[in-house]
Amino acid sequence: MNITVSEAKAHFAELLKRAEAGERIVVTRHGKPVVCLEGIKPPKTLPRIGALKGQIEIADDFDEPLEAFGEYGK
Repeated sequence: MNITVSEAKAHFAELLKRAEAGERIVVTRHGKPVVCLEGIKPPKTLPRIGALKGQIEIADDFDEPLEAFGEYGK
């Protein structure tokens, strides 16, 4: 939808509702587009518990001391 600046000023609250609902609104000045109103999509969120199940592998020797740090463990 294209709308002039003066129309946008007069109906701004309505335009925001329409943009939130998914409509794309282009505001024009002297017939040229100057700004676009679009709603912001909520970010995709992963479930916290189990989100990486099957994607992380822990080595069997995970808790073994590292050879390079042997002298620091004494």
